Amino acid sequence: MTKKERFDNIIEYFKINQPIAETELDYTNPFNLLVAVILSAQCTDKRVNLITPDLLKIYPTPEKMSEASSDEVFEYIKSCSFPNNKAKHLVGMSNMLLEKFEGKIPDNIIDLQKLPGVGRKTANVIVSVVYNKPAMAVDTHVFRVSARLGLSTNAKTPLDTELQLVKYIPEELLPIAHHWLILHGRYTCLARTPKCDICPLTEWCKFYQKK
Repeated sequence: MTKKERFDNIIEYFKINQPIAETELDYTNPFNLLVAVILSAQCTDKRVNLITPDLLKIYPTPEKMSEASSDEVFEYIKSCSFPNNKAKHLVGMSNMLLEKFEGKIPDNIIDLQKLPGVGRKTANVIVSVVYNKPAMAVDTHVFRVSARLGLSTNAKTPLDTELQLVKYIPEELLPIAHHWLILHGRYTCLARTPKCDICPLTEWCKFYQKK
């Protein structure tokens, strides 16, 4: 099986069986999502969804959050991972949005990565989900699932994986493919004990074939 055939078969499966796949983070506008994605680094979406309602009730806009101190924001997010750093990032991100981007969320990866707390993965999520642009965010699930399935080969970094995925996945499918891979990693292809016995992709999976 060629790499292209592997991609084609897996993509076709998802297109038929999972035509709708979306982020599990709760949000109502681009600023909400940016806050949630920053909080989600090394933290579960479930935990983030418990935090954001109270946080965004008090600080619903960049203007409001920029007026807060990181200590004040910390009190709302202290149950997530690395709350000290994330509180500083959220306040700094809000200030920069106002100072450099007129309070609007940038629609490109370069500008997004200028914001505190925003790396390439977060930037890709925003341009993909908010602006529906062809971007592939690689988190720990995408990195793991891509390697196991054989969609990525010898990838040492998330960027390695990203470059291999965008080479074979059609542009118009990149936004949803990101969610296909995340959800598959979150519920089936688990890190420690992958559920190969119920996985529908074993026919094309390198990890399963080696087992």
